[in-house]
Amino acid sequence: MATKKSEGTTVPTTADVDAFVAAVPDDVRRRDAGTMLDLMQRATGQPPVMWGPSIVGFGSYHYVYDSGREGDASAVGFSPRKTSTTVYFADGFDQYGDDLARLGPHSLGRSCLYLKDLAKVDLGVLEGMVRRSYAVTTTRFWPPAQA
Repeated sequence: MATKKSEGTTVPTTADVDAFVAAVPDDVRRRDAGTMLDLMQRATGQPPVMWGPSIVGFGSYHYVYDSGREGDASAVGFSPRKTSTTVYFADGFDQYGDDLARLGPHSLGRSCLYLKDLAKVDLGVLEGMVRRSYAVTTTRFWPPAQA
């Protein structure tokens, strides 16, 4: 089966991450974005890169779906959205039940963790989850994409 390369809008850019964070209009989202920058950089050992206009990603991987569609994505990332900080976990949440029980207030999507206020969550738990997700994602998909 021939593969079809995805041409999505969420691709790495040269946009300035610090300028993006400084421009976040909400005080809590801006504060939390600064916290996430530090936390994710520590957890991954990777520099932050803007993926599209609103996602800050760390590291990357290449995926191929059974349909043949393929593309590149950040291994982990976050976005300061209007109502919460969205944290992206490519590996989903099935293996994080104990962590999620200890994390603090949150909600989940298929691969998105929504946090309204990082001051109310256990940042050590969150950092451990990010570290594990990054390791799983970058070892499951090889070779990693080049960001």
